Amino acid sequence: MRTVLIASRGEIAVRIIRTCKKLGLRTVAVYSENDQACMHTRLADEAVCIGPRQAEKSYLNIESIIAAAKAYRADLIHPGVGFLSESAAFRLACEEEGIKFIGPDADAMRLLGDKQSAREIMIENGFPVVPGSTGTVDSIKTAQSVAKTVGFPLMIKAAKGGGGKGIRIVCSAAELEQEFPMVCREAELAFGDKSVYMEAYLPDARHIEVQVLADEFGNTRHFGTRECSLQRKNQKLLEEAPAVNVDEAVLKDIQNTAVKIAQCVNYKNAGTVEFLLAQDNKFYFMEMNTRIQVEHPVTESIYGVDLIKAQIQVALGHHLTIPQEEIVSRGHSIECRINAENVQENFRPSPGIIETMNLPGGNGVRVDTGYASGDEISPFYDSMIMKLICTGDDRQEAIAVSMAALDELVIDGVSHNTEFAKAMLADNDFVAGRVHTKWIEKVFLNRWEKP
Repeated sequence: MRTVLIASRGEIAVRIIRTCKKLGLRTVAVYSENDQACMHTRLADEAVCIGPRQAEKSYLNIESIIAAAKAYRADLIHPGVGFLSESAAFRLACEEEGIKFIGPDADAMRLLGDKQSAREIMIENGFPVVPGSTGTVDSIKTAQSVAKTVGFPLMIKAAKGGGGKGIRIVCSAAELEQEFPMVCREAELAFGDKSVYMEAYLPDARHIEVQVLADEFGNTRHFGTRECSLQRKNQKLLEEAPAVNVDEAVLKDIQNTAVKIAQCVNYKNAGTVEFLLAQDNKFYFMEMNTRIQVEHPVTESIYGVDLIKAQIQVALGHHLTIPQEEIVSRGHSIECRINAENVQENFRPSPGIIETMNLPGGNGVRVDTGYASGDEISPFYDSMIMKLICTGDDRQEAIAVSMAALDELVIDGVSHNTEFAKAMLADNDFVAGRVHTKWIEKVFLNRWEKP
């Protein structure tokens, strides 16, 4: 029996374990000393401690994870999301030990993991990118020169960034002088590389992404779009599929461009190509994530596909045989991220013990979580409790199902953002699809009435 080691934690580890069970694969969960009693350790066939609670000594410890894989005779490793999921070094370490890494090649990870390098490749191959710097910007003098050429407002972005970190918007020369060294420091602390690049900031742009899947034989397919514009401080709070209020011809162009980008970099396995869609309907490549995305369930819900299963099959050498024209979506799906945070206190994290958790159910309701009643939300890791995924025949029904499911959800013991999610779903702008990446911060928070 083949064995898969899951090099992650929380809901994504649980998600992967469940698909492995469906495929008849043995599973090994890894955990830090802090996570010994977590759900993913309870569900896996085997569980092994890989270090103390500090992520750099456990979930980011390549040597320890590889040792666990060898000890438990794992044939494959799934990196999940976060931690080492986009680490080329981890991918190469797996190869050296003859362990299949469920994800793209190290070359693609290196290329796309450096945002400026990816940007340059896109420019070379004629794909649309937001106007900005040529190469990384290593001094305030160079930054000022870029600003003169491109104009304000500008975004300063960490070249090795991800997860919404290492990004600042500047609207003047004075702000640029103040923020530039701060982004460089943040990039170095968060990603070990202080390199940054700059690009024009597109006001009220939308964040549209395309799910792609590619096998090892040159076949690449897309699974439509996702709307990911509902963000706070560059962190996604609610996603839906497909994207709404976008001209069908533009959507088709975005999807076809995503496939061409994946083919251009010889991409294999599941990935997500992310675009900014400006108010004039022009779209621009932003980045490509070389892993499964947190929001992948909304795509699964409308396409009837298990993307984790597809990832594993591609890693095992399966062909993608279904033609693109036969990959058809049905309905609409919305994902609400339910986080342990105190919304009334500027979204302050709310770690602690979940005293009671009653989950919603019914047709069209899916809950992805790594927790149950009695489990602890640790202050040392991500605060997401669950993803609530609701699907309907159309968007209006998906919103109604989401509202009903949020009404049913009960979580006691920690503060959470359920009421905030309900308020967003009920907002007239959201219902009409009039949103953008700064909508929550610039519009919704100003009129939201706190409970």
